Amino acid sequence: MRSPKRRLVWLVALLAVIGLVAAACGSDDDSSGGDSPGTTEGSSEGSGFDYASCSGSLSGRGASFPEAFYQEAIAEFSSVAPDLDMGTYQGVGSGTGKSDLADELIDWAGSDSLADPEDFPRPFFYFPTVAAPITISYNLDGVDELQLSPDTLAGIFMGEITEWNASEIAADNEGVDLPSEAITVAVRADGSGTTNNFSKYLVAAAPDVFTLEAGDTVAWPKSQAGQGNGGVAQIISDTSGAIGYVDLSDANSVGLSYAEIQNKDGEFVGPTLEGATAALDGAEVNDDLTYNPLDASGAEAYPITAPTYILTYQTYSDATTVENLKCWITYVLTDAQSLAADVDFAALPEGLDQQALDQVDQITSG
Repeated sequence: MRSPKRRLVWLVALLAVIGLVAAACGSDDDSSGGDSPGTTEGSSEGSGFDYASCSGSLSGRGASFPEAFYQEAIAEFSSVAPDLDMGTYQGVGSGTGKSDLADELIDWAGSDSLADPEDFPRPFFYFPTVAAPITISYNLDGVDELQLSPDTLAGIFMGEITEWNASEIAADNEGVDLPSEAITVAVRADGSGTTNNFSKYLVAAAPDVFTLEAGDTVAWPKSQAGQGNGGVAQIISDTSGAIGYVDLSDANSVGLSYAEIQNKDGEFVGPTLEGATAALDGAEVNDDLTYNPLDASGAEAYPITAPTYILTYQTYSDATTVENLKCWITYVLTDAQSLAADVDFAALPEGLDQQALDQVDQITSG
């Protein structure tokens, strides 16, 4: 049995060891403390990035569809990477974003639509970031709820259904008092991933009615055109009888009403984040990490759900640009995912975010 004196010595020694461990764990030293990256303030757990070490600048612009998300993410990112100047993301349209990246005027582009490799001087990556519903927003006094089947929606945008009390719309909305008012169709003026995804949806869901070619631009028969999603939203807001396709974030920012759309299972579903997430669950991911949740199966799936991507080159001449891109994209795929719902976007489904993270390390300099 130990004597009281020996027990006291042992206790003092034990407390000293505990104190040393606590001091090491609670150190306020701002240095990285070695070559092995760890989880620190300003880094993403498990990412291996100390965001605070990133410095210089990055430029990016493109799709207006994810503009609210990227602006929110950049604002938060600046607090953990204060020495990396991200500038202001400009929602100039997917078409402009892709062409600017092809011309190497920017370091990364936002796009909701796929790019033609022949337009680019070297190979590029797709990094899926978030997804969101494309709303069918409208301005119709006295009509608080509206349902539209794919064929009816296609008929409106084909210019074949021109009055709000048309029999096709009435059939989708039994008991609703529809006014005898002309329909004004609002569309995008610029090359747009939102247009691409909406027109691809109409091709898939209403092939017998929608006979136009899908793409970033579409030859809509009768319409008013606005610049960006915000421009379309403004036309709808200002024009009685208007209808158009707008991302959920911009629709909500203007206070627009939007229709429930009949999905592949025959259910009328509104453009909610829950409906978008249900659509993402059934989407098949391609080897290049692109995927298509449009016209998805599932009773709860919102059928006009669109993905969006960050596009980067696979190689850059400047090593600092590569490290900064890795820093920024890692943040978007990890910490920033928790910001998505705040600005009306659905986060990436589990698994796809990790696939995208695994691809980050493949951006190289040379």
